[in-house]
Amino acid sequence: MLLLLLIVTYLLSASGLSTLVAYLQFLLFFGVVLLVLRTAQVSRRLAITAGAVTLLGSAAAFGAALTHTSAGTGVADIWKGLILLFTATLIVRRVLARPTVTVQSIYGALSAYLIIGLMFAAYYAAIQHLGHGDFFAHRQPANTQTLQYFSFSTLTTLGYGDFTAAGNGGRALAVIEALTGQIFLATLVARLVAAFRGPREPDARPARRRWPPPGAGPGARASYRRKPPRG
Repeated sequence: MLLLLLIVTYLLSASGLSTLVAYLQFLLFFGVVLLVLRTAQVSRRLAITAGAVTLLGSAAAFGAALTHTSAGTGVADIWKGLILLFTATLIVRRVLARPTVTVQSIYGALSAYLIIGLMFAAYYAAIQHLGHGDFFAHRQPANTQTLQYFSFSTLTTLGYGDFTAAGNGGRALAVIEALTGQIFLATLVARLVAAFRGPREPDARPARRRWPPPGAGPGARASYRRKPPRG
């Protein structure tokens, strides 16, 4: 359910309804947090506290976004990034705590990977609204679609080059995202896939022969008992 919800969130963000989706993301990300808290195996008190803080913070950030100012929108984007960072941390912690690797573990790792891409897109949007000047070089448009496209292109290190960060803050954050994507794929995801597909080692110990063999008659047992020891 979490992976499907994240895919729906990504597709809605990539659509042309950028203004509506920017407001809808507060509800979608809050749903993501609730799903993660449900399976994170944390205490009930911590889950209730985290849910309440997320709800109140999302309501405050939504109110700041309704002001339609650069400062209010930037603060709302920072809050989205913090929510996603908290969610990704809980997912990775839960995946690493499982004693065995299952399909659910791989789904969790993929969900965390998508959350990281959405998180950096939110931080790029915050830089765009709170910083001075354009985020992209050559006056490229910086909206929900292009920032998300730039985020996942950086996370997967595709490096198309059609969108590049103009300021030092955006460039530094892009480097951090590229390193995070490489480390995440090369360590966590690769380890989970290898452990999930790895064949079980056969038992190398030879089977002990029983004498007399099963099903032998009383004569065989008697002859086995009367057999003198060697040497």
